[in-house]
Amino acid sequence: MRLGVLGGTFNPPHLGHLACAQEAYLQLELDLVALIPTRTPPHKVLQDDPGPRHRLELCRLAARGDERFEVSDLELCRSDPSYTVDTLEELHATVQDSELFLIVGGDIATGLPEWHDPERVLSLATLAVANREGTPRSSVEAALRRVPGGELARFFPMPHVAISSTLVRQRLRRGQAVRYFVPDAVIEYIERHRLYGAGTSGNRVAAPA
Repeated sequence: MRLGVLGGTFNPPHLGHLACAQEAYLQLELDLVALIPTRTPPHKVLQDDPGPRHRLELCRLAARGDERFEVSDLELCRSDPSYTVDTLEELHATVQDSELFLIVGGDIATGLPEWHDPERVLSLATLAVANREGTPRSSVEAALRRVPGGELARFFPMPHVAISSTLVRQRLRRGQAVRYFVPDAVIEYIERHRLYGAGTSGNRVAAPA
């Protein structure tokens, strides 16, 4: 199985995440893309975190009905910080005869040399880098040359989608509509559970159907 691995906080998941997963699936000829929300990112403080279980359910709703994607709670079962190398090791042990592709944006790829055990990461998975505006490919390649195996990374084009989880959270706090930024099922869950400040002022954050 050619398995794509797309990790992240997904706080919350949005259409940019799904577009990235789709482009990796198509252009790298993958059999499946696993979305894996992290429990405790080792190098990042989560802003407005509703909790890992809410983020997991939001991912499940975002990917619902698309057989190309699955959502895994693998990292949520750990109490320690989520290191990518540990996730890849576990996937190799549980998904037999798998070829792993670790999907990242260019901005994330430039930080690979500072990851926990980056050489082992690249021995376990092919790095699949989404070419996006904002991070020159030359900068990514320069960073990858610092890690053995970095020269084997695959690049794939990614349409420009100017949506971020930060932007979605900001709009939710302001009571602004986020329809067409995140899937409708995600909006409904956010409203129902009043996540990210949504619904606290009585305003709905989904535009009228």
